[in-house]
Amino acid sequence: MSSKNATKNPILGLCQQATFLISAAKVNQCPEDSGLEVAFAGRSNAGKSSALNALTHASLARTSKTPGRTQLLNFFRLDDERRLVDLPGYGYAKVPIPLKLHWQQHLEAYLSSRNALAGVMLMMDIRHPLTDFDRLMLDWAQASQLPIHVLLTKADKLAYGAAKNALLKTRKEILDGWGDVATLQLFSAPKRQGVEEAQLVLAAWLGLLDEEEEEAGEEA
Repeated sequence: MSSKNATKNPILGLCQQATFLISAAKVNQCPEDSGLEVAFAGRSNAGKSSALNALTHASLARTSKTPGRTQLLNFFRLDDERRLVDLPGYGYAKVPIPLKLHWQQHLEAYLSSRNALAGVMLMMDIRHPLTDFDRLMLDWAQASQLPIHVLLTKADKLAYGAAKNALLKTRKEILDGWGDVATLQLFSAPKRQGVEEAQLVLAAWLGLLDEEEEEAGEEA
């Protein structure tokens, strides 16, 4: 990796040194609430773990063909002041109701009480966007005035034209309802589509871009 690329995309170096920090079943088991962290959320089987791994160039999050495996809040250290958080997948039908309620309770507690939370990456399967869970997450982000960036995952599962149409349709609905806090993009972990775009959002939230770079990114 050249120094030029590191300057243009300053999160790359941190991603290379990302390491697992701790798993928490409850909010009081989370690391100290200081610094900055970005949470990754998504309905079960939306490609959340694959997206997290693609963005960090590492195998931080365990992927599984069985949805609903992520049952804890998993924290990954980037440096002393920055973390990524893999939130429990939500909404898988075969998960027992008591476990669903446990996840919901502690997920909401984390989202509502975590001062270090700088933004949320929300994964939506491009073929099934804006589920009830997705809408709840967008509503929560809007109520909290916290930025939320939507990755329309599995974009490679659709033809180019169909993916663009899905993006435009979803963008209109999101901007109409949650445009003050939400942005979105196409994303494919296997094809690495949209990886750099999403990494720059992470870099901005984690305080790695100066104001001039952020403004330039917005103008682009």
